[in-house]
Amino acid sequence: MTHKPPIRVAATSARLVAGAVIAVACVAGVTAAVAVEWPSVTNQAAQMQVRPAAGDTTVVCSGSFRAIGRDANNAQQMSSAGDPALTVDSNGPREESELAVPDLTGEFAGPQRFIGSAEQGGTSLVAAAESVWLAAGDLSGLAASACREPQTESWLLGGTVETGTSDLIILSNPGDVTATAALTVFGTEQTTTTTLVPAGTQLAVPLASIAAGLQQPVVRVTATGAPLRAVLQSSLIRTLDPSGIDLQDTAGVPGTDLTFSGVQVVADNADSAVTVLRLLAADQPTTATITVRSGAKVVQTKTVPLEAAIPAEVNLDGLDVGVYSVSVEADSSLVGAVWQSTGVAAGSDFAWMTQAPEITGEVFVAVPAGPAPRLHLVNRGDEEVTATLAPTNGQAGSGITVAAGGSTLIDVTASTTYALAVNGGGLHAAVALADVNQLAGWPLWPAASERAAITVYP
Repeated sequence: MTHKPPIRVAATSARLVAGAVIAVACVAGVTAAVAVEWPSVTNQAAQMQVRPAAGDTTVVCSGSFRAIGRDANNAQQMSSAGDPALTVDSNGPREESELAVPDLTGEFAGPQRFIGSAEQGGTSLVAAAESVWLAAGDLSGLAASACREPQTESWLLGGTVETGTSDLIILSNPGDVTATAALTVFGTEQTTTTTLVPAGTQLAVPLASIAAGLQQPVVRVTATGAPLRAVLQSSLIRTLDPSGIDLQDTAGVPGTDLTFSGVQVVADNADSAVTVLRLLAADQPTTATITVRSGAKVVQTKTVPLEAAIPAEVNLDGLDVGVYSVSVEADSSLVGAVWQSTGVAAGSDFAWMTQAPEITGEVFVAVPAGPAPRLHLVNRGDEEVTATLAPTNGQAGSGITVAAGGSTLIDVTASTTYALAVNGGGLHAAVALADVNQLAGWPLWPAASERAAITVYP
């Protein structure tokens, strides 16, 4: 009698055990393989970083100060009230030319256009500034400003259409193609109009034609086709007495931290406002904190709520005669400018000061003809900043130290151009001119920096 079945059972059991062991081993192997980094094949395009050579720098001046309404037969006709004195220099060769001014009558010098050429891959530094002093029956005072690069977006804050004012938006196109300017007015309501500025041409748009009924309008100029240089020319008559002229710089792009250098208080403001800050929250409501400093000392702090796209004004009263810096901080972007005046009597003068962006490295500073010119340097940082200031005509310069959180005021010479080199950190700066019934000033802007590196894929 044989026993085959038990043998088959034993063999089958052995095969089952072996299979289970192999299965477990396979699972363990797969798990380990997943955990281990597998070799991969990637295709990365060849690339390299290239920094283009610095381009040319173009700056445009305002040219003749315009008078409007002198022709009894054509109240809107504009004529030249006076040609400015010009100061200019550059660190390399430059081209000079004049823009056409088809809407201006009489004899006048056209607004200057300067194109500085960059050499050996460096940055082209060009500085130009102009000033004009008028003493006519309808226009009196000092107006001065720097010649600037054209921009695709500009903000003009110092306008008004009150009785006795004649404000003009001056648009200059130094390019080779026609530019379209969209003029958006912010006030109790928001409106936009457009105008064409031909290539190589300067035109003026009366503020009253686009902002009728607004006491403190703010205008944003948006350029397409070609960048534009935008300036606000202002004049004021109180009763029958001319009481100031001004050329206001663009306020730059909106930001959450603004700094104003060279804010001048030249008269006692006990009885009337002579220093006023105008602000606009660009896109949403916010609360602005305003701090006024004399050197490093805080002399005034105010907080003001701002509605979105509605201009507001704050009287900076109670300030002694002197030169101040003003900082404005908010949670959302805003623009601003400070109005300064020698008083409200007949023959007084006024000027608007726009924000001063931070300067690092070297810039050229042109100081035109004018009374008692001074350079106001402000340090918003936590460490002292050193700088050097030297005339570009080769005369010896001097070293400057600006304490942390402080400022310094330096006498400079009229009709002279300087090289200002900031060593470490950054400074905010402005040129200020003042005398009896003469007031003017403007902020310094950084030089056109080298173009950013681009990625090239062969």
